[in-house]
Amino acid sequence: MRHFTNVKDLGNLNEAVKEALEIKKNRFAYKHLGENKTLMMVFFNSSLRTRLSTQKAGMNLGMNTMVLDINQGAWKLETERGVVMDGDKPEHILEAIPVMGSYCDVIGVRAFAKFESKQFDYEETILNQFIKYSGRPVFSMEAATGHPLQSFADLITIEEYRETARPKVVLTWAPHPNALPQAVPNSFADFMNEADVDFVITHPEGYELSSTFVRNARVEYDQMKAFEGADFIYAKNWSAFQDPNYGKILSKDRAWTVSDRQMAVTNNARFMHCLPVRRNMIVTDDVIESPRSLVIPEAANREISAQTVIKRILKNL
Repeated sequence: MRHFTNVKDLGNLNEAVKEALEIKKNRFAYKHLGENKTLMMVFFNSSLRTRLSTQKAGMNLGMNTMVLDINQGAWKLETERGVVMDGDKPEHILEAIPVMGSYCDVIGVRAFAKFESKQFDYEETILNQFIKYSGRPVFSMEAATGHPLQSFADLITIEEYRETARPKVVLTWAPHPNALPQAVPNSFADFMNEADVDFVITHPEGYELSSTFVRNARVEYDQMKAFEGADFIYAKNWSAFQDPNYGKILSKDRAWTVSDRQMAVTNNARFMHCLPVRRNMIVTDDVIESPRSLVIPEAANREISAQTVIKRILKNL
């Protein structure tokens, strides 16, 4: 594997999960792979779990790690060609990227959707510029349309906690005060469609995701019906994808907040969320604090998903 941007890059998903669980047993077994190698992590947006887990993963593999925060300690970067650079961005990303590549062996990039242009976002312009111009292997630490490291960690967590051979997994929209990207639900759908699970997506009308990610998943507009018999509930907000409402908030309906009311119709389901979470908007205190909540183990597995991906990249350098 040279680059990592979606589930297809992992190849056989069962083998990838098995490899991840083996790494979890001995996180330092492959330190020799990263000796004298440098990981650069480039952040256009804020991060807690991604920053810490990916940096720890690189260290577990014996790598030197560097973190660059764009717009906080670095020049603001222009990202589009043809722009007259007479504003507050003194450097163009097309010069910055090859410079970054000259200082490292592997690059992780985090760049959210801007909601200024659906085409710009869904072409993954920034991430693909790094792939094209850095001369280095590149992996996504969350991009405009996907967060594959998170979804890989989610799948690892489901594998660890599943109690049935083919669990029912429900991705549910939940309200949020801000317009959020579709990256996490897109990637979660991307992974669940390739996994051996019964996968259902539930959301209010108007919040349909791209068919590229939904694929064969069942879509249910009645949240309570979707929750019936579920083994895992994955809650996440996202803004509208469909035109002409791309990037907009269409609803803040608190009836969709995951509470004991919804969880009561499940098969004693485990609750999941990528964090950070808006309590009593996305999920009630009682649900997220219950013994069936997996938000902390799920976050811990971010280290394992990142280490599995970086290990595979290092083996191909």
